[in-house]
Amino acid sequence: MTTGRSGRTVRDLRTGNRSAVLQQLYFGGPLSRQELGPATGLSSGSVSNVVGELVADGLLEEAGIVDSDGGRPRTLLRVAPGSAHMIGIDVGETRVRVELFDLTLTELARTELPLQPRGCYDVGPIVDHIRSGIATVLERAEVGPDRLLGVGIGVPGIVDRDAPGGTVVHGQTIGWDAVPLEALLRATGAVPPEVPYIIDNGARTLGQAEMWFGAGRGARDAVVVLFGSGVGASLITDGSPDGPTPGGAPLEWGHLTVQVRGRRCRCGALGCLEAYTGAESLLARWAERGGGGDAAAGDAGVGDAGVGDEEDALAALLAAAGGGDKVALDLLDETAEYLGAGLSDVINLFQPERILIGGWAGLMLGPHILPAVREHAMRYSLRHPAARVTIDMGSLGPDAVTVGAATLPLAAFFAAGGRRTPPEPTAEAPGWQTSLQTRGGATAAGG
Repeated sequence: MTTGRSGRTVRDLRTGNRSAVLQQLYFGGPLSRQELGPATGLSSGSVSNVVGELVADGLLEEAGIVDSDGGRPRTLLRVAPGSAHMIGIDVGETRVRVELFDLTLTELARTELPLQPRGCYDVGPIVDHIRSGIATVLERAEVGPDRLLGVGIGVPGIVDRDAPGGTVVHGQTIGWDAVPLEALLRATGAVPPEVPYIIDNGARTLGQAEMWFGAGRGARDAVVVLFGSGVGASLITDGSPDGPTPGGAPLEWGHLTVQVRGRRCRCGALGCLEAYTGAESLLARWAERGGGGDAAAGDAGVGDAGVGDEEDALAALLAAAGGGDKVALDLLDETAEYLGAGLSDVINLFQPERILIGGWAGLMLGPHILPAVREHAMRYSLRHPAARVTIDMGSLGPDAVTVGAATLPLAAFFAAGGRRTPPEPTAEAPGWQTSLQTRGGATAAGG
């Protein structure tokens, strides 16, 4: 194949042109052929060729006609929603949420499968939930698995995509030690071999969703916080509203040390930020101070309570604070200060333009503590980086991780110029134990 001086082949150039047109129409469309030239930097001939290919592939469709100044009416083009589908999955703290989307990320079907028993992250049941969830949403929407661009999955912990045999997850806080999740999922046969699984950290998928479609649009440097039973974050340093940039590096921000010889975190270390700001810790501290009763501690103690219980208990704490309960108010103030101090670290280290807070606990607590969080973050930060940052709530709600997970195969699709790319072959995981120790066991976990 012909190769230019830059080392790029003709196929590479064609793929890049297809990608540029697809992304421009996806994020800025509908547009006419005449508008696509200046928007993409391509010549009119290149635009005509690329559009012809994408229309022939069924990826573009007409979206109406507009009058031009004294010339012929112009046909608008847009990405065809039904030309392909993606599945996004959130392996969350409450449940495994599975959603099916069309190419424009309109939700077509969803299902939620609770984690049972409470707080259980055994790998076998989670793999079964993912398999059955995929089958359910495809059946409900009457979509064949061969129509999928891929399955994106957001998980807790550190994700190693370069591991031999496929993606491996290191989730210390949930008892996952080098779990070969991709190989385990591939072995279920839930999707055809040519449909890729793309697995990433949940905070990172949240960050990608907010940067593409939410409160992060327009920012180039941002930190997106996932605030649930624990806390995590993703760092975006090259964000763009016009195309699929990576969702940013996941930060094990919840495991910064904020108190030497402090409270024990569920990762096993002492004094982590998560041990003072995560919902699980907040409720444990409320119970220790005599607040909340069973609502705070759960029937078997806070450490064993599921997030459904945590949501109810957190709502009870907020109600108590709203009623003037001093213990509850003091706890919220303390949590806001720790959270603000933790945010000051990322402000000083990375100098982001925006910080966005999401996650189920963040959505519940944000309206009550956000002003105090901002105040403490500014107080603990250096003046110059503090002056350029804004701290706000994410805008995509509880589905943000799932939407972000669905963008993973979509980003790969764009990068391939709208062509489906088969996954790398993965080895089976012979003899893998699919029942791991849960986080309620003797070994504390983190992540």
